[in-house]
Amino acid sequence: MWLGTAAINLALAVMLGAFGAHGLKQMASAQQLEWWHTATQYFFWHALGLLMLGVLARTVPAFAVKTPFWLLQLGLIIFCGSLYLMALGLPRWLGAITPVGGVTMIIGWLTLAWMAFKQS
Repeated sequence: MWLGTAAINLALAVMLGAFGAHGLKQMASAQQLEWWHTATQYFFWHALGLLMLGVLARTVPAFAVKTPFWLLQLGLIIFCGSLYLMALGLPRWLGAITPVGGVTMIIGWLTLAWMAFKQS
């Protein structure tokens, strides 16, 4: 499940990046394109991180990745999703929830670090 979810995220990141580069470019402001670009960058990097967790779950079965994985996935949805929605013209107040997604991703990475230190 972990590898499949990561692969879907990576495919979505490619599709959303392509849409931003080609489809959105014609109709969006510079600010909207910047939001889209930021969302896509974070989407790619965290999807790769999720892929790494999927590989880790398969190669080190005793290492539990469930909590960090879901924190990262939730943070990715909130952070990137709010930026994508603003870039598509939805209200800017969505920017108020963007940091919640960022903090959730940070907590996901710190949870992974804590788990790794605890196991070693």
